[in-house]
Amino acid sequence: MTTAMHEPERFRSPAYQAVLDDTAAPAHLLISADTLNQMRSEAESGYPLEICGLLIGKITNSDWHVSSIRAVANLNSERAADRFDLDPAGYQAIDRELRGSGSEIIGVYHSHPDCPARPSPTDLGSAWEGFAYPIISVCDSKAADIRCWCINDEGNRFTPVHIDSDNSL
Repeated sequence: MTTAMHEPERFRSPAYQAVLDDTAAPAHLLISADTLNQMRSEAESGYPLEICGLLIGKITNSDWHVSSIRAVANLNSERAADRFDLDPAGYQAIDRELRGSGSEIIGVYHSHPDCPARPSPTDLGSAWEGFAYPIISVCDSKAADIRCWCINDEGNRFTPVHIDSDNSL
């Protein structure tokens, strides 16, 4: 069952439309259904605030192979309902832990409470090239949609990334 989605006016504004590139990325996000469900559960538990975390895995042939996710604290205390500031100490601790493991941080996920699973200008301002960016839309405390994005080749917009999920991943 899909939860009804409210789209705030700002998501239809020129500033929000300007961060989207309709050209689909050639790469895919390969992630298990169980891991996607874990992301949805975290987003629902954090509602009505934005949650955030890291994708752990490997990048091969430009595809992101997600083996696990790790929640990281959202340090934004002023606008946590519509912004996240990923805890840099949490990022660094996970990065250190992964050294020599064969896995690395390959992306950042976050939720959009009562908003579409589309990136905002704020998301673009903090995005890194080469990372995958899944966004989980949560409406009335239920995950409504999840979409993935990456920075386009010009580095100035988000392009959609196809999500391949299956329990065998």
